[in-house]
Amino acid sequence: MTISELDKKYVAGTYNRFPVEIVSGKGSTLTDSCGKEYIDMGSGIGVTAMGFGDEEWISAVTEQLGKVQHTSNLYYTEPCAKLASMLCEATGMKKVFFANSGAEANECAIKAARKYAAEKKGSEYYTIISLCNSFHGRTLTTLAATGQEHYHELFQPLTPGFMSTPANDIEALKALVSSVKTAGIIMECIQGEGGVLPLEDGFVKAVAQLCKDEDIILIIDEVQTGNGRTGKTYAYMHFGITPDIVSTAKGLGGGLPLGAALLGEKVENILGFGDHGSTFGGNPVACAGAISVFSRLTPEFLEEVKAKGEYVFETLSGAEGVESICGKGLMIGIKTKKPVGDVISACIEKGVLCLSAKDKLRLLPALNISLDELKKAVDVIKEVCSE
Repeated sequence: MTISELDKKYVAGTYNRFPVEIVSGKGSTLTDSCGKEYIDMGSGIGVTAMGFGDEEWISAVTEQLGKVQHTSNLYYTEPCAKLASMLCEATGMKKVFFANSGAEANECAIKAARKYAAEKKGSEYYTIISLCNSFHGRTLTTLAATGQEHYHELFQPLTPGFMSTPANDIEALKALVSSVKTAGIIMECIQGEGGVLPLEDGFVKAVAQLCKDEDIILIIDEVQTGNGRTGKTYAYMHFGITPDIVSTAKGLGGGLPLGAALLGEKVENILGFGDHGSTFGGNPVACAGAISVFSRLTPEFLEEVKAKGEYVFETLSGAEGVESICGKGLMIGIKTKKPVGDVISACIEKGVLCLSAKDKLRLLPALNISLDELKKAVDVIKEVCSE
């Protein structure tokens, strides 16, 4: 049996895979089982932040593998503690809970918000408000937080206590807050799965002020937008606000499963012994890889991310077959005149791997993609859109 046949026979059919079998990679170039090379503009949906075969990341991971690959959270490990300190120092957050994924990081954030509200206001304050068109994960609870009904249809009843309100409509949000006993508000500063849509600056600031005035926990979901993706360490930094909780994952581990909930001053001690846990959370190998990634997110590096994003915007804005372009840094959505599925298929044929988000082409290349690889990929996209 071929690999694709083996996969179809034994792997749960939850993914509509492209007809590409990846066997190796270096930098932002992947090679398939036939020897064909592709420029990767998706980075595993924003995960392989430093590309493939990155020597610094490999060295950090393999060195830790040679020491200890796992120990339970009953004991201390250096990579876990060191990464937590780096995250807090970079953000001003106070404590970190480590998990394995973005959904788990959001679960922790939701639990912390509800426990804070119950202790400060009463157990009836449990509602979490999200934004329409948001995406926060695929567990029953984070699906409930996701403001897209089509994700809910097959899995009722979802976890109760969640409501959604339109993005960029502060009056609608205020009206909802006044009508329900609210524990927290969760939002992405750029709605990734919703179409790479940045929130309006005034709305984000108004939400932060509302949360401060009403003592509501503000959770910023940085699962896709975080760890340098938008040209800032975290996307909320573009808006000049300070969240109470930041959830993140994807690019943090550089290719290994790792999620984190960063807890601010209000909630830094809200979770006590036994309130939450994760067998694999804070795994020393994953944390060692994350230290390698996060330590390189210097101001100079982030300026390069921003410049690369600007190049994509400048090259594709107004190009033939391109209706619009949105996003920040190297998180980019492109509305094409052709159906996005046709564009992706044509790009694959020409050696470029892209993603979609709703009806848009989505680009999430490695943060350190070379300018040469980026230019070649953008040229292919431009050519495909104009055909």
